[in-house]
Amino acid sequence: MRIRPLAVDALIAVALTTVAVLLGQESVKQGWPELDATGYVLVALVNLPVVVRSKAPLTVLLVVHAVCVVYITAGYWPVVNTFGPMLAVYTVASLRPLRVSLPCAGLMCAVWIYAGLVSENSVMASVIGQAAGFSLVLLRFGYVARQTAELARQLKREQDERARREVAEERGRIARELHDVVAHHMSVISVQAGLATFVFGSDPATARAALGTIAGTSGEALEELRRMLRVLRAEGGEHDGEAPAAPMPGLARLDEMVERVRAGGVTVELRVTGTPRPLAPGVELCAYRVVQEALTNVLKHAHGAAAAVELAYRSGHIEVSVTDDGKGVIPARVRTGSGHGLLGMRERAKLYGGTISIGPLSEGGFAVRLTLPTSARAAARGDDASE
Repeated sequence: MRIRPLAVDALIAVALTTVAVLLGQESVKQGWPELDATGYVLVALVNLPVVVRSKAPLTVLLVVHAVCVVYITAGYWPVVNTFGPMLAVYTVASLRPLRVSLPCAGLMCAVWIYAGLVSENSVMASVIGQAAGFSLVLLRFGYVARQTAELARQLKREQDERARREVAEERGRIARELHDVVAHHMSVISVQAGLATFVFGSDPATARAALGTIAGTSGEALEELRRMLRVLRAEGGEHDGEAPAAPMPGLARLDEMVERVRAGGVTVELRVTGTPRPLAPGVELCAYRVVQEALTNVLKHAHGAAAAVELAYRSGHIEVSVTDDGKGVIPARVRTGSGHGLLGMRERAKLYGGTISIGPLSEGGFAVRLTLPTSARAAARGDDASE
């Protein structure tokens, strides 16, 4: 159970008052007048106000020291009311800047010296030394406490900001995945559904083939969505006994993607050069999604065009390009690279330290070219990002 600060301050105020009352009972032995009713009231007025020290530190300090001066002037033993003023000075130093707390420490020092002046048999050198020493120590402790609290608040702000950034990045990642999965498969399904409707009566065989493509594509889309949801549940710490998520799609599945786009009526040629080799899962997913988005744009906006997908394995990187022959009408947002999918391509390339160029070709057509590093360091970064 968390104790409220006000309750803590109330306990401190009661403790200080109790200590002061017990010390007051020793006044006669120390050669000072015995505390009477007025003395006990003054003791209470010096110590009890610290209950609200956190809410009104300056007011409490001024009240405590003012009553303390009255108590000393009345001829009572000054030591009885030592702790209340000291706590008030520490509180101001821990909550207010040095330009405010320094004069407050000076006030305590002055009251302490005043008590020495009105007391008999006081050694003023010792009184002044104690007054200055205790004031400086309280000032220092309060300053350190204030700096520590400020650092804690700053750390909390930074943690909150980092958490907000991580949430935004995760939302962006989920949005990219959803866009890549849904947009590609729904584009294929839409084209095939239109084809099946058009030839349903005249060419049943073609209609059945289109329906078969729709069934296969929708099944694959559902499986990818389930896989993504399993990954998100695992990242969120949920364990529902499901089987481990299927591997993320990679370059080995480019053939399947190309066949799916061909079934949508786009002529696609896939060329692979270099020696294929295992890559970091994140790098493979990045390349796969870029090809998927580029072919989806061809399927949606340049139906009937011919496209070429080239994958080249180099010594320290891979190169991926998707080009079309210029048929179809490419929307302005795609030509300028401002569509959501194209923005997602750029973000993926940047995440894995790659470069990407998106735009029309001088001889006609449209091209997307991606270069991704595959060094050990980049591969480790890709693994981390794909988890």
